[in-house]
Amino acid sequence: MNYPWWLISIFLFYAGSAVSRQPNIVFFIADDISQDDFGCYGHPVIETPNIDFLAENGMRFDNAYLTTSSCSPSRCSIITGRYPHNTGAPELHVRLPDEQVRFPELLRKAGYYTVLSGKNHMFGKKDRAFDQITGGGGPGKEEDWVGHVRSRPKNKPFFFWFASTDAHRPWNVTEEVIQYSPEDVVIPPYMVDTPITRDDLTGYYHEVSRFDHYVGLVTKELRKQGVLENTMIVVTADNGRPFPRCKSRMYDSGIKTPWVVHYPELIDRPAVTSSLISAIDLSATCLELAGAKEPECVQGRSFLSILKDPKATLRDVIFAEHNWHVYQNHERMVRFGEYLYIRNNFPNQQNLCYESDDYYPAGAELWKAHAAGKTNPQQLQIFANPCPPEELFMVNKDPHQLSNLVNEANHVEALEQARSLLSLWTKQTGDSIPGNPTPNRHDPPRIVDAKIIPAGKSKVKNPHAEMPGASCNASGINHPGPIKI
Repeated sequence: MNYPWWLISIFLFYAGSAVSRQPNIVFFIADDISQDDFGCYGHPVIETPNIDFLAENGMRFDNAYLTTSSCSPSRCSIITGRYPHNTGAPELHVRLPDEQVRFPELLRKAGYYTVLSGKNHMFGKKDRAFDQITGGGGPGKEEDWVGHVRSRPKNKPFFFWFASTDAHRPWNVTEEVIQYSPEDVVIPPYMVDTPITRDDLTGYYHEVSRFDHYVGLVTKELRKQGVLENTMIVVTADNGRPFPRCKSRMYDSGIKTPWVVHYPELIDRPAVTSSLISAIDLSATCLELAGAKEPECVQGRSFLSILKDPKATLRDVIFAEHNWHVYQNHERMVRFGEYLYIRNNFPNQQNLCYESDDYYPAGAELWKAHAAGKTNPQQLQIFANPCPPEELFMVNKDPHQLSNLVNEANHVEALEQARSLLSLWTKQTGDSIPGNPTPNRHDPPRIVDAKIIPAGKSKVKNPHAEMPGASCNASGINHPGPIKI
């Protein structure tokens, strides 16, 4: 059928308008920052005015969880919308398999201009998901972010994955960002209060503020271009702070993440939500916003309903995992109601944190105190050997998860429910305990006759063996596991 020119013109006008209405998306992901360490989450010292602005004019998620507290597995999980053992890259320094779908590639097919700038840690310098992949520049890999916003094609919606290396060790202090005094830092109860620990934390505080600084520069540029209102900004981190009992662990200090969303077109009133979400939910959310079809492989669920109504419930239960991160491990976590449950499937060894706790100043201080017999019960958990095979906590009464309730009669029903939920998730998602697990990259530190024997030198850089889920072909399983109870 031959349509008149004027009808064709009208059709093209409205088709173009539909494309222009696709929202832009900017995803900021920090490196090694715990939820409590932004001002908008109540930190009394660390200054994050730009992220605080986004939270105060958008939505702050108080119960957002990662699927793992380990750099590359966390990023691979987020970009695929899948649990780590389902991505084929569940351990540190494992490249995301080519056959795994990355949600930005679907945005790209839907007409988006896509860029990854900064820390990658998932694949090579080129990938089908992005029009451009760059190194970011500067000590935190953030210096080219504003340039990407300025040089983008103006006739396409955009998706930017801006990945900082702040606040990953080693610390690198720069002049344009606030520097902190040791006397002002806040010492978590599971760390020892010494001058060295305090000085170590000042470097971390500084890099958290530097990440915020660059978030602010990008936000300013979006406003200058007149696109801030039609841009969904998400601010989060890949895992907890790089300190004892945080990064790589299943406690809130390691697995609970900051999650701030600014999107004026959908968030009518600034709000705080207590609804549970998982980091894998980002993929489904972005695809729904873009009007792109969600593939079966995405295990996450869109949280747009929460942006519209902060009281909406997306999930009743959250799952996370701790696999090899320099040291052998296989922990699984379930969060539901007010409870957090952890199962340690390798209890007959010490559950060491990020790298080894004797390697960095605050960790070394903790080991020195323990060798001298000066640690208190709140500081002893990382030295448990063997570890408790199960842990159960009430997060509302025990925010640092220091009091294990597994043997408490009042919590038997919650314990049974946690076990049941985890067993179902394990079966439905194809999780497995490796029969030939990846060994420690080097010997762990130990204390002999009140003296610290430091961690050994690396035997093999990345000695990967059988990975979780491999025996069940989990990389080919798409079941999301339990979502509602």
